[in-house]
Amino acid sequence: QVQLVESGGGLVQPGGSLRLSCAASGSIFSINYMGWYRQAPGKEREMVALITITGSGTTNYADSVKGRFTISRDNAKNTVYLQMNSLKPEDTAVYYCNALLRTSSLYAPTNYWGQGTQVTVSS
Repeated sequence: QVQLVESGGGLVQPGGSLRLSCAASGSIFSINYMGWYRQAPGKEREMVALITITGSGTTNYADSVKGRFTISRDNAKNTVYLQMNSLKPEDTAVYYCNALLRTSSLYAPTNYWGQGTQVTVSS
């Protein structure tokens, strides 16, 4: 009923940039927030950046990406973007889009996940 479709991953050299996109579609009543998590091999999934969809768009970043990554939104398209600059090898991971949303006013907000997109930072 709800799909999160990611795009924009790939291979980039250290110091380079990538832009990820995530579009939410389907039976969406309202969205609380959207954002990005990542999981590197052998490590737990961690939050990268989140943005609220209502109001002023409050953002939250992991300390490891502050000053390098920027999350933004297009509410009309139910889409969030992650601009990643000054990429480092340790940013290599599968990046997952996440959304907390309601499919109806009758239901509590539920977490949804995208399928993941690989980001590899290597020379």
